[in-house]
Amino acid sequence: MREVDQVIASRLASGVPLVGQISHYIIAAGGKRLRPALLLMVCGALGYQNPLRFSLAAVVEFIHTATLLHDDVVDDSTLRRGRPTANETFGNPASVLVGDFLYSRAFQMMVEAGQMRIMQILAEATNIIAEGEVLQLMNMHDASLDEEGYLLVIRSKTAKLFEASARLGAVLAGSPADVEDACATYGQALGTAFQIIDDVLDYDGDATELGKNLGDDLREGKATLPLIIAMQRASASDAALVRQAIENGSTDQLETIANIVRQTGALVAAREAAASEARRAIAALGALPANEYSANLLQLAAQLLDRRT
Repeated sequence: MREVDQVIASRLASGVPLVGQISHYIIAAGGKRLRPALLLMVCGALGYQNPLRFSLAAVVEFIHTATLLHDDVVDDSTLRRGRPTANETFGNPASVLVGDFLYSRAFQMMVEAGQMRIMQILAEATNIIAEGEVLQLMNMHDASLDEEGYLLVIRSKTAKLFEASARLGAVLAGSPADVEDACATYGQALGTAFQIIDDVLDYDGDATELGKNLGDDLREGKATLPLIIAMQRASASDAALVRQAIENGSTDQLETIANIVRQTGALVAAREAAASEARRAIAALGALPANEYSANLLQLAAQLLDRRT
């Protein structure tokens, strides 16, 4: 990851000072770097050691960072990773345009890799992520969204880059199609579980630990899995209260709604849905050689369910 950070720092260079300033601001905010780490661990598990892996790990982090910049503008977010968002600090126009810069820099770097398959995977992933963003926008304030519709959004918007990162590791290693598909399955399942837990923590987390405002999903009118399950299980009056809050994007009754989510067992059910995805990820690892890297991939899927940030 130190090697990846060096690539990131060198490729953020721009003759336009504000581009570098905002890029460094959001990259330096930290984050879990899960997507590049996933690519590196799959490479390690499959015995691929070429330095190209560091460049492509930086590419997926640039794509992820670009989506964060755009997400925060769309959602009007003010806090990420415990500090003001880039749009809160530098304004919406600059954040959107620097997000565009990170996308274009990522595409420059993937062209340099000189492999059409790599470009296909990342171009498809970026396109599906954008579709997921639009789909989520269309679903805002829609309290009728069901679990299938919710999963479609998060598998497009969040899990797709996890899937692409893991698949890229297998492609770089020259793996056969079945191993490549198993790695992609692992990434998709891991990313899905990650997002479900993220949505759980919006009603069962600590704002200080999370580094974001609790109730943001509700304020944005997002019908996430905990709310979908709660509306299915709650009394008619409680379900109506949740539905109204989603439709109005209101957090006035946040504490009451969080209690409804807890009392209906929606958090437990959502965590079980995440656990099911984690088990799917772990099962996919059977296609990889047994070594320290694949053991760490297994541990990552298991530990994901205990995350609090």
